[in-house]
Amino acid sequence: MKNLIQSVLILIPVLLSTTGAEEVIYAQLGDTVSFKPPVDPQSKIYYLYWYFGNLELAWRNTFGATGFNKDNWNNTLSLSDDTLIIKNFQHFGTFVCKLIKGRDTVVGSRIYKVLKLNVNMNPPNPVLLDESLSLTCSVESPKKPQIHWLNPQKEKLKSNQGRLTLSATGQHNGQWTCVVTDDGRESKAEVSVMVIYLLPPPSRTQYTSKSSPLTIPCSYPSHIPWEKIKSKGIQQVHWDFLPGSTLNSGDPQRLYSLSLEEKPTWEADQDRGLNPVQNTMKGNLSLTRKQGNEEDGGDYTCTLKFKNGVTLSRTVHVNVLQIISSAGTDLISGQQVNLSCSIGRPLPSELRVKWFPPTRSSQPSLLSDHHPAHLAIPEVGTGDGGKWRCELWQNNTRLTSAVITLKIEPKTTVWMLVIICSVTAIVALLLILALVLCRRRQQKMRHLRHRLCQCKNPKPKGFYRT
Repeated sequence: MKNLIQSVLILIPVLLSTTGAEEVIYAQLGDTVSFKPPVDPQSKIYYLYWYFGNLELAWRNTFGATGFNKDNWNNTLSLSDDTLIIKNFQHFGTFVCKLIKGRDTVVGSRIYKVLKLNVNMNPPNPVLLDESLSLTCSVESPKKPQIHWLNPQKEKLKSNQGRLTLSATGQHNGQWTCVVTDDGRESKAEVSVMVIYLLPPPSRTQYTSKSSPLTIPCSYPSHIPWEKIKSKGIQQVHWDFLPGSTLNSGDPQRLYSLSLEEKPTWEADQDRGLNPVQNTMKGNLSLTRKQGNEEDGGDYTCTLKFKNGVTLSRTVHVNVLQIISSAGTDLISGQQVNLSCSIGRPLPSELRVKWFPPTRSSQPSLLSDHHPAHLAIPEVGTGDGGKWRCELWQNNTRLTSAVITLKIEPKTTVWMLVIICSVTAIVALLLILALVLCRRRQQKMRHLRHRLCQCKNPKPKGFYRT
């Protein structure tokens, strides 16, 4: 008896699938819909026919040949292993599949009732950040199936009879799915939501130095076309800069403004050596510089203003890492010097520094893993000359680095001073002696010429009698 009951329970779904059981499907206009044939292990020896109402759509004979109704269906029909596939679905109603033996003996059938599933979005794409967004999912059915929504993160959200109202955020950007559940079967419809917002930067604080590049990020989702943003009534796009600390309450300086012509271009209001990237129409509004500058520290604000009063903005604070030597960069061996690796204020607790001295340097304080931000060197040696690098780290992430080059001359000893002074004195004495001898020779020659020229009547040459 128990085996008989189990056999009946197993047979029921088979009979339902082969004797005209009706299955409800919910679909949208333009969907691709698939209809499976009745389950029958011997279906290949029968003729198969698909109907829409009384209209024959497709058939397959026992030799595997197929045919389709081309009227009003625009080549949207195809068969795959007897499964009817309809692309760009436009016709709602009842679809029937029949397995026929001989001329008219129906050995199996299956009925599909396709009901229209409507998904609407108000306002249409795109929507601005914090703008009210309404998603509606409804079915044209006398039943009231269960309806819920899945957000882009695939999280289930409750709705009021398929209606969902929310304030748009960046997380709402992406594919939303309406799920209709009827008698345990699920039907899904998707709608794409575009939210115009500024992507959060990797960090609201950026670090740079004279030996590191600088990028100040600002971007909106790259899949949103610029024309869509213009359609929302954008009025201004600009960059502002407030130098110094975040506590600075002065007036910001306008750096760049974006012309809203057919091809948007940046126009410089103040030249600080920063350049906008060239991918504006692909969502990138960032500023860059090949190497940082001491004067780059401060707050940079990227702003988008729209006609309805909505303003989108992102502020990034830039810190400049510097190495400062208390005695300058030209030193003498044995001189005391303090090196400071700083961002202009005490480092927060989550930040630390690493020093990398020249290869010949042997500073004992750098042998441990904990490096001080302020490095005191009582006496520098010639091995300390060269490039000193300081790296700024946050946990296991290197933020930036700075470099300073020290020039260290050997220390001059007392004996070296004596030798230098002695050599200098000898050279000076030789110069004085040479000068005296030269002057004496000049005087002697002058005296000799004077004696030869004292005779008033010189006698002519020849012999004279005495």
